[in-house]
Amino acid sequence: MLDVGYWTGPYLTSSVFYPTSMIKYRFYPTLLNAFSRYLRGGNFSDQDLLAMINRVPAPTTEAQARGVSFEEAVIKGTDEEQFSPDILAKVRKLLPRPIVDVQVYCQWEIDDVLFYGYVDLIGKFKAVDLKTTSSYQKDRFLNNHQNLYLHALKRKGIKLMEYVITDFEDVYVESYPLTHPIDKQLEEIRLFKAFLNEHREQITDKKIFA
Repeated sequence: MLDVGYWTGPYLTSSVFYPTSMIKYRFYPTLLNAFSRYLRGGNFSDQDLLAMINRVPAPTTEAQARGVSFEEAVIKGTDEEQFSPDILAKVRKLLPRPIVDVQVYCQWEIDDVLFYGYVDLIGKFKAVDLKTTSSYQKDRFLNNHQNLYLHALKRKGIKLMEYVITDFEDVYVESYPLTHPIDKQLEEIRLFKAFLNEHREQITDKKIFA
């Protein structure tokens, strides 16, 4: 069972409010991070990216399913016997006390873009996203688009974005304050808008456009 002080209730979500200003695009971090991968080249093609933009169904991988199960084990205590007690204890020790809310909706207007998504949990001063990986490299989330959640949450008093990461052998932490540079993410948003306009005829899911 979860230690006293950890979240044992149902997942909560904040209400979703879209602004009425001159928003032309709606982007979420997973998509923007995929575009970052596309820009780096390799085996992620135009068609792979367009499939994500168009929300083409794809089977859940074993790694993705394990990641979801681990998050529920940490936060809710669900099927926690599937994971190492030591790893669970290390991760829980890094969570804020108290946990104020989980699965918190975030949105931030960036010029004509509505950036939105959900962060795993928040405390009084920091947001935490749980990550699982088969292999960890230092500073993996240095330019992750989820860092922009900080700017959506600062009105709640959140000043720090932390990634608590496990490869199921050890636990790692990356911490980014509000002052952490986001120039790279903003430039990638600009480039992503250009990509969308160039491939507009191939985009079937128009929700990405306001």
